[in-house]
Amino acid sequence: MDFVSAIKSCLGQYAGFSGRAVRSEFWWFFLFQIIVMVIASFLGDVVSGIVSIALLLPAFAVGARRLHDIGRSGWWQLLTLTGIGVLVLIYWWVQPSEG
Repeated sequence: MDFVSAIKSCLGQYAGFSGRAVRSEFWWFFLFQIIVMVIASFLGDVVSGIVSIALLLPAFAVGARRLHDIGRSGWWQLLTLTGIGVLVLIYWWVQPSEG
């Protein structure tokens, strides 16, 4: 999946927590988020906050779909609340698709 297709897919399924997301879709959207957040940070705190909130749900949705693709529940994203759990999630997110 290319960059534009991944962005269209993620934003088109912005609240879709079911299904699967391949690695390329997940990481292209991750890169898109970083680029958008950097640009928004130059436009001020209010814009940056609005963009952060706008990208939050699609980020969790694609994260859940990526976890489904490797045979895990999307609820595992709650590991981010522990701090160290982010490392576990990154390890899982880089794994190849299941089956």
